[in-house]
Formats: sequence, C-alpha cells, structure tokens
Amino acid sequence: MTEPKSKPGEKNNTANKLGTFSGVFTPSILTILGIILFMRLGYVVGAAGLRQALLILLIANTISVLTSLSLSAIATNLTVRGGGDYYLISRTLGFEFGGALGLVLFLAQSVSVGFYCIGFGEVVAGLLGGSETIAQFIALFAIAALFSLAWKGADWATRFQYAVMGILCLAVLSFFIGGVLNWNADLLQTNWLPAADGPGFWVLFAVFFPAATGFTQGVSMSGDLQDPGKSLPLGTFLAVGVSILVYLVAAILFAGNLPQDVLSGDFQAMNRVAIVPFLIVAGVFAATLSSAMASFLGAPRILQSMAADKVFPVLNLFAKGVGPANNPQRATLFAAAIAVLTVGLGNLNLIARVVTMFFLISYGLLNYATYFEARAASPSFRPRFKWFHQRASFAGALICLFVMLAIDWKSGALAVAVLYSLYQYLKRTSSTSRWADSQRSYHLQQVREHLLQISRELEHPRDWRPQVLTFSEDRERRIRLLKFSSWMVGKSGLITAVQILEGKGAQQIRLKNEAENELYQDIADSGVQAFPLVVNAPSFEVGNQLLLQTFGIGPLRANTILLNHHGVYAQRFFSAHFKRFGQNLRTSLRLGYNLVVLDALEEEWQTLERQPANERCIDIWYQSGNTGSLMLLLGYLMTRSDFWSHARLRVLVAEQDDNAEATKENLRQELERVRITAEAVVVKDCSAATIIASSADASLVFLPLALKEGRIIDSTGEMVDNLLPNLPLVALIVAAQQIDLDAEPESGAAGLLADAEDAVAAAQKRQQLVDEEIAELNAGLEKTLTTLIAARKDGNEEEAKTLYADLAKIRQQLDKATRRSAKADSKLEQDKERLEKLREEYHLNESTEEDAEDKNLP
Repeated sequence: MTEPKSKPGEKNNTANKLGTFSGVFTPSILTILGIILFMRLGYVVGAAGLRQALLILLIANTISVLTSLSLSAIATNLTVRGGGDYYLISRTLGFEFGGALGLVLFLAQSVSVGFYCIGFGEVVAGLLGGSETIAQFIALFAIAALFSLAWKGADWATRFQYAVMGILCLAVLSFFIGGVLNWNADLLQTNWLPAADGPGFWVLFAVFFPAATGFTQGVSMSGDLQDPGKSLPLGTFLAVGVSILVYLVAAILFAGNLPQDVLSGDFQAMNRVAIVPFLIVAGVFAATLSSAMASFLGAPRILQSMAADKVFPVLNLFAKGVGPANNPQRATLFAAAIAVLTVGLGNLNLIARVVTMFFLISYGLLNYATYFEARAASPSFRPRFKWFHQRASFAGALICLFVMLAIDWKSGALAVAVLYSLYQYLKRTSSTSRWADSQRSYHLQQVREHLLQISRELEHPRDWRPQVLTFSEDRERRIRLLKFSSWMVGKSGLITAVQILEGKGAQQIRLKNEAENELYQDIADSGVQAFPLVVNAPSFEVGNQLLLQTFGIGPLRANTILLNHHGVYAQRFFSAHFKRFGQNLRTSLRLGYNLVVLDALEEEWQTLERQPANERCIDIWYQSGNTGSLMLLLGYLMTRSDFWSHARLRVLVAEQDDNAEATKENLRQELERVRITAEAVVVKDCSAATIIASSADASLVFLPLALKEGRIIDSTGEMVDNLLPNLPLVALIVAAQQIDLDAEPESGAAGLLADAEDAVAAAQKRQQLVDEEIAELNAGLEKTLTTLIAARKDGNEEEAKTLYADLAKIRQQLDKATRRSAKADSKLEQDKERLEKLREEYHLNESTEEDAEDKNLP
C-alpha cells in the first residue's frame, strides 16, 4: 500500500504528533467546560427552572452528539490532514464551500481568543477592583502569554493545558462535593419550574449554547495527530460524553442547593456551593485561558491549511510552517493580531453573536457534508465508523439551522450572507479544484436516479428537446459547428462532438487519445458546453452504424445529427456511393435521427459576428409537416441563446391557391397555435430565385432538405449547389421524428394508455350490466316456470296460457342478452389485448427489485 501524499508544506514526521488524549480530548473538554459552566449555568437553571434547563441541555447536546457522529463517519473515511472542519468540508462539499467556511472559522476562532481573554481580564479586574481599561491590559497580557505558548508549538501548549486540566478537575470536584453535602430535595422541587419574570427560553438557550461549541476543537488539531482517523472519533465522543455528565450533574446540584433568586441573580453562585470557593475562582481563570488557548491552536492551523490549498492567493504566505511539526508561526502571529484588535474594539456584542452563528454554520455544514457524502452512494464512501446514519446527519444540519434562527435570525442571516458571498467569490474566481470532492459522486447518483425515474415515465411530444451529435473532422469548421449547435439547443439539450477514426491496430488507441484531447481543446476554445466522443472502427460506415444505434443510455438518446455542408463527413453522407455508410443518410433517417446540414463559410461567419445584435434576422422557409415544425422549433430555440436573443424571426411560405391574404392569415394562425412569435411573410413561390431575393439580407436561413439520388435538393426538386453561394449562413433540415408543437398533455403515449384503460373499464362495466341482466332474467324465468307449474296443477288454463307467453318472452330476452354478453366479452378481450400491447410497447410491464428500492429513495 502506498503512503498518502502530503500537501505542500506538510510533513509526514509523526515523532512529535499528538495522541487521542492530548490532541483531541484535552482541547475539546477544556473548551466545553469553560466560562459557561462556572459563571452562567447557575443563572440558566435559576431563570429557566430545572425542567427547561434540562431541555436546553438536551437540545444543545443533541447537536453535539449528532455532529460527533457525522464527524466520526467523515473523519474515518479519509486521511484527515491539517485544517480540521475546513479540511473535512472542503474535501466533501468542494473547494468553494470549504474555502468560505475556512476563512470565517479562522476569523471566528481568532476573535474568540480576544473574547476569552477579555473575559479573563474582567474577572481579574473585578477581583482587584480595576476599571475596564485595566481589564483590557490584563487581556492583552493574557494574549501575549498564550501567544508565546502557541508560537512554540502544539506540544508546549498541550503541557499548559494539562495544568489547566488539573485546575478544572479540582474546581469541578470541589463543587460536586459541596453540592452533595448541602443537598436539599425540597429546594430541587421548588426550582423545577421557571422564574416568574425570567427571560424567554431561547434567550437562555443562547446564553448556554457557547458551552456546546467546543467539541470540535480537536478537529482543528487534525494535522498534529498521530492517527486522526482513530483519535478524532474516540477523543470527541469522550469529550462530549464527559461534558454531558458534568453539565447534567452540575445543573441538578445547582437546583438542589441554592434558591432560585440566588441562582438567577449571582453569577458567582458556584462559589456558594463549592467546598473550597477559591478553586472556583481558579477554575474560572483556567476555563477562560484554556478556551482561548484551544482557539489559539485551532485558528492558525485552519489558515495554514487554506494557504497550502491556495484557496485565496493573498493568504499563500501563511502555508509555511516551522520545525518537524510544521508549526504555523506566521498564521499564529496573524491570529494574535486579530485577537489584539478584538480586545481594542471593546464592546462587540453583535460580532459575538455572528461568531456564534459561524460555529453553528460549521456544525450544520459538517452534518450536511456527511449526509451529502452518504447520499451520493459512492463506492469510495467506506467509513470505519459504522454507528451513524445519513438521516441523523441531515437531522443535525436541520437542527443547527433551526437553532440559528431561534437564537437570533438577524445575526444568522448576516453570517449566512457572509458565507454565501465568499462562496460565490470562490465559485467565480477559482480555477479547477485542486482535489476530488464528493460533488461529482453526488451528481452521478442524481443522474442514475433521474434516468431510472425517466424510464418509468411515458415519453411525450412536449418533452422533446434537441440532443445533438455534431460530426466534424475539420478543426477550423468544428468551432463554428459547436457554436451553432449551442444556439440550436437553446440551453435545453445536450451536445456531443463526434469523431470517427478509421483503421486497425494498436496505434488506434494512441490516435483515439490524441483525438479526444483535440476535441476537449476545441470544446474549451469554443466556450460551448459539450461532450467529446471518439469512436474507433475499421471503417467509417461500421463506426457510424454502431454509433447511431448504441449512443446514449436508457431514455437519454440523441435525436439530431449536425454536419458541415462542405466537411468530410458531409461528403460521405451525400456521396455517390449511396449504399455505403449503412445506406447512408436513409439509414440515419430510419434510425430516427433528424438531420441539420450547416453551410457556413469563414467569411459568412465573420460577417454574422460583426453584425449588430438587433439587426440579426433568421428566415425559416416553412412547409407543413414534421420538417416545418422542426424548423420552427429550432428557430425559436435559437432566440433563447444570448447571441440571437434580439434577432427577428421571419417565417416565409409560398402563396396557396393564388390568395396571398388567406395564406398569410393561415400562417399567422398556425404561429399563434404553436405559440411562436414571428413575422409571417408570403412569397410567390419557393424557387431558388425567390429564396435568394427574399433572404439574401438575412443572417441565417432555414431551408427544408430533401434527397434525390443521394444529393440535396430544395423544395422544388432542384439541386442546392447553385442556391447556397448566394445566401448567408444556411441550415438545411429534414425531420425523421414526429414533431408536435402543440401537443396536449393528454396526447401521446399517456393519452393512448388512458383511452385504452378507459375502454377496458367501459367494457367491464358493459359486461357487468349484461351479466346482471342475465341473472335477473334467469331469476324471472325460474319464478315464471314455478308459477306455471302451480297453475297447471290448479287447472287454471287461462293463467297458464299467460304464463306460457311470459315464459317465451323471457327466453327471447335471455337469448338476446346472452348474445350481447358474448359481444361484450369479445370487446373486453380486445380492449384488454390492446391495453396489454400498449403496455408492452411502452415497457410498463417491467418491474424489478431495484425499481421497488428506488421508490423508497429519500
């Protein structure tokens, strides 16, 4: 097995790498057990009551647990390098999402350093009786001390965190012991309900939620871990599990030790419960500094990873690290500068809320990235961590979104707007992604599901759109052909540039690769969205025959061929050797391909491109039938392209029955019926002279194509060789498919099936009525016969004669009903047979186990 490649600036040396406890559990738990535990949890319990406080804990920790599940799945599916959340999301959702999130996370964590240090400064200044300015100086001193540790590297910072961990453990233990010794069950019951004049639920949730934003701190250290795939899930779950237990016990102890007014009115309430109050003060110091230290370690590593990926060129200088551990000293210096600026700005409540939203967005995107990866069903998604489900990840993303809106929808909207702006900037300015992400796998899965869904639905004329095979061997003409095909599909179809290589032997593989590269380059030069296709075959005729019969997948098939009139392929299409090339053009028409032949010389093309957009005109020489309908539709689609959006559309038709006005009115009604806006023009005839006189000043002319002995003729039966040189760009068109421009939704296969099903239902109804009539007649016959026998026994001859007549009448009616029943049964069988044939024709009787599974796709 090959070793994973390193990113630029990243070392494979694991000698100084961190383990699960030091690299993941420690920074995560120290951030979670922060200032909220010591100075705000009591307030939340007092104001919300224990019942709502437990609900707040449940919601916050649901986010933690679901995101930890997602993190564990995605982290065990790839080799996690430096950058934490940024790396995971960028390698899943793509360059743009990762870059946008990485930048805001770096800024959020850098600002968090300043906030935590301000909190530390305010606590110290409060103990010393100092002013706000003193608090800021203390905060700057704390930043300098933490910076010196972060500058030396993660190993030195981890040693500091061990000392902090010890202080926090002693502080929590002191509180727990004091809480157990002073336990009051009656007080617990009193504190169960919220305070009468307390703030709302979501206000208190917003106060508490920062306590749940530290469990991904270990992810930011991913580049410094010996085994990220193992350490990240284990360390994160340990940190989340321990923190849930600590907060749950602490909330219960608060409720069972202090009155509600004390809890909601004294942020130092933990000192009243702890057996050694001094340890709580030390814990506050440790909590603020440890949270700041964790952010000081995480932020520079996100920036360094982004710089190594060259996301924002201006940040590339931060990719360089120092020492065996690749310590990001440049990024650390930048993070420190942002932290100092944060302290200098003072009151930053709005920024604080937006920063919280950035963290929530990162958790939501981490959950969504896991759902996205799993939903793509890529064979490469094989996480070693199995205890997750894609629906759980999706639920985690939705909960994060809900909490953002519930806490502060304005700050949430601002955070989303910043992220979206960065995403759009990267999407518009970035080149091809420097790594593979899951977006292609996701789109492939969507293509699969959509193709399967299309195959289960009936084809309808309203669904028709041009799917074009563009044949060209001439590179000079190919660019023009590609551009014309893009106009022709009108942003609604697909284009495939085709080249058939004739020959045999091993060198054909090399020639095929060269031809594909040439097609890729020509497509790129043309600026057209198209696919290249090169086919190797012993002869052009064999290759084209196979191509036309096999191109496409499932219901997605090509339906139109586009050629250059003077190209090599056109010469083969219209050569005198008509039997070659699979019966040449007639074979293509029999296979259902419409044909468009473009006559566009270089000087004509240049003249068209120089023509002002509002002076361009498309002439369509209309004739009734499928070819005329196809020309109308292609002319309309042309105007949907940017190049022809301001062009005039003229439809020209020969005068009928020597009545120009009636012909023009009929044409106008036809255009109105098919909902195509165009100018109706009536000419005397469709001779070459009339065509030249009428369309010489047009930009593009659509002419119907016909064949005579393998050569193109116009609608009058004359060759077009003398016509084309006297016209601008010309597209010669013949339709091989039925083109219905005004198809009703009930028409087509769906309408035929509906009619057949209705006929079967009506036949069954008739059969049922006849059967009911026969049953009624049989019952009457039996009753009449019984009455007749009784009359005979009684000697009542007059009644017997009447009953004989009734019996004869019933038998006559029964004979007629029986004949009607036979006819109804025959009609029912015919209708059922017709319906079955239609179902077989449209492949509606096929059902597979995979189809049943696909119906249950989320």
